This record gives sequence, structure tokens and C-alpha cells, in this order.
Amino acid sequence: CQVIVHDVNELTEKLFPIVEAMQKHFSAGSGTYYSDSIFFLSVAMHRIMPKEITQIIQVDLDLKYKTNIRDLFDEFDNFPEGAVIGIAREMQPVYRHTFWQYRRENPQTKVGEPPPDGLPGFNSGVLLLNLEAMRQSKLYNQLLEPTMVQKLTEKYHFKGHLGDQDFFTMVGMEHPELFHVLDCTWNRQLCTWWRDHGYGDVFDQYFQCEGEVRIYHGNCNTPIPED
Repeated sequence: CQVIVHDVNELTEKLFPIVEAMQKHFSAGSGTYYSDSIFFLSVAMHRIMPKEITQIIQVDLDLKYKTNIRDLFDEFDNFPEGAVIGIAREMQPVYRHTFWQYRRENPQTKVGEPPPDGLPGFNSGVLLLNLEAMRQSKLYNQLLEPTMVQKLTEKYHFKGHLGDQDFFTMVGMEHPELFHVLDCTWNRQLCTWWRDHGYGDVFDQYFQCEGEVRIYHGNCNTPIPED
């Protein structure tokens, strides 16, 4: 088993020029903080990691594994042609909220609607990054360009604060073919914040998850069930 430790400052230095333009659209603070770049690591991981690294699983710290993480690597084999990232859906109506203006202007849209037919957005707590596919995808790399980011944020009237998750969500509305959607059991989010903040009537449509949970995600400091 080989363990390689990466220096955060070194990574941030490489990241900043690539993600600086998107930070103002998807960061909590106003403006572009150098240190915030690290929240966009997954977005540009293919530009930073050595070429010989072809696949990476990136995970949040607030997870509890109910199965061997090695099983998750098998999901790379399920990527459809053209997909570069494996990611689970967001399980709260957070993007129903964020896209309110676009939804009002486009009443028939699937943007922000619950699964299985809607586009609820993504949660970046568990990410499968096919670095090789990310490097080779002309489309994905075009979407990192500041002009493209600007174009999409204007189209969707998008202003977020969740870093890479917001970027993937917005891109997924426009180009769902870039993503392999992981089953909810690989990222069973537990946060229920939006249930009590105006979305109680539709909350369960987003929050339900059938099947045996493989990874619990205690997002927004939610306790994870004991065994």
C-alpha cells in the first residue's frame, strides 16, 4: 500500500488560475478568495494529478461506510460513453430553490424537479473522477473556460455557495451526458434542513432512497445512525 501526501498550498497554487473565474459564482463569500480554490479541487483534478493516475475517488469526511469502498471502483465500469464523472443526486430541494428564477421563466422545465424524471442537481460528497476521460473530453474542458461558466450562470441565473457541487449541478442541467449518476445508496445524505425551510410539501420526493445503504453521508452535521 503506497500513501502519497499532497501539500494543500501547492495544490491551491495550481488550482487557482483554473478555477478563479468560477469561484465568484459558486463560493460562499463575496469575491474570490485564494484559499477557497481548494473547494474546486475535483473540477480540475485532471489538470493537477500526474498523467499516470487515471481514476480517483474523492469523498467528504462526514461519511460512514457500510460496504468495502473497493466496490465503488466497479462503478467506473458503468460509465456511459462520454461520461467523465460519477456522482449521486442531491437529496434535498436545494436546487429547486437556487434555480427559482429560471424555473419561474421556464414552467415546464425539469431543472430542480425531483427524481426520477427531474434534474434535482448533484451532491459532491462522493465523487468518481475518471481523470483520463476528463483529460480527453473536449466538451468538459471547454466548460471550464471563464466565458462558458459566465454564459451558463447567466442562462440559469445561477448563484451558489457549494463550490464544485454547484459547478457540476449547473453543467449537469446543460450536459447530463457528462455524468454517470450513482445510486442514492452510494451517497445516502441525511441532512433535512430544507424540510423545515419552506419545502416540507415536496421534501420527501427528493429525500427518499430505496435499497440497502452503502455509504451514509452526515451532511449539515447530521448524526449518522449507529450499527
